[in-house]
Amino acid sequence: MRSVAFNIVYWVLSIGYTLTAAFAALAPGRSAVQWVIRQYVRRMVQAMRLFAGIRIEARGKDRLPEGAFIIAAKHQSWGDGFSVYDQFGDLAFVTGDHLERFPLLSTVLQKLGAIVVNNCGGHEARKALAENAARAHAEGRRILIYPEGNLAKVGEKFRYRTGVWHMYRDFNLPVVPLATNLGLFWPQEAFRKTPGTATIEFLDPIPPGLERAEFMARLEAMIEGHTAELVAEATGQPVTPAVQVLAPDEVRRAERKAA
Repeated sequence: MRSVAFNIVYWVLSIGYTLTAAFAALAPGRSAVQWVIRQYVRRMVQAMRLFAGIRIEARGKDRLPEGAFIIAAKHQSWGDGFSVYDQFGDLAFVTGDHLERFPLLSTVLQKLGAIVVNNCGGHEARKALAENAARAHAEGRRILIYPEGNLAKVGEKFRYRTGVWHMYRDFNLPVVPLATNLGLFWPQEAFRKTPGTATIEFLDPIPPGLERAEFMARLEAMIEGHTAELVAEATGQPVTPAVQVLAPDEVRRAERKAA
């Protein structure tokens, strides 16, 4: 019953606030849309707790640097964005263009200053990421990105993409890795939810100046290692390294080569 109740509330809130944000987008500037989305996120986190029984514990906020920085997060759940956005007053986030398929959402994302990129990657996606992220950086906003570019099951990981390193290098900003075990309680986009306390943890910032190979290796090791520890903590099972899997776009490319 919890899952049914939460999913009803989820869609009521999502539709209601999307319509409200679309009207707010008619106002000049970002402030009206930003206020609506802040309320949406807060109500959704409350709904997760009240209806699904999922509480969010945020650790490591004392590690966050002053000023602008980039958050590179593990992505296990459709609820990840709510749990992270709720920790900040203003956050630019990188999202795939799949969200633009929802009516009115494209306008809202644009007005909100979201960084929308092509899910299939490639040169155009990198160009869009660089241009949109540069605007967010110029405004002094913190930026959230999911380096894998895909929702991973608990215990799995996708190849980490280098878009985060390009932002790190171009903007000379620290990157804060973020680990999570929310996927144990709200797996990917699953209907069924499991009550419990989910943890998100901000890890020690990676300072600017590292070369790509060193940066990517450190980022992946920190995120995957601490995510495995959070999963083990919640399940009482030994720490198990994540298994590498192919992203959907990589599967399609492999199939085309084999054909």
